[in-house]
Amino acid sequence: MQIAVDQEKCCSAGTCVMLAPDVFDQRDDDGIVLLLDAKPPAELHAAVREAADLCPAAAIYLTEDT
Repeated sequence: MQIAVDQEKCCSAGTCVMLAPDVFDQRDDDGIVLLLDAKPPAELHAAVREAADLCPAAAIYLTEDT
């Protein structure tokens, strides 16, 4: 799995951080998403998929490894 985020689309909801804190964080000044791990281990994939699905701004993009 490869992850990308669009900081321009991010609305600072923080759902991603709550669901996958090892993969996502937020900037202190405005809450915009920060990607901590663009290629997380398999045990985090379910949480990352949920974070992407629930992102209100659709700012998280996933590419599955084939």
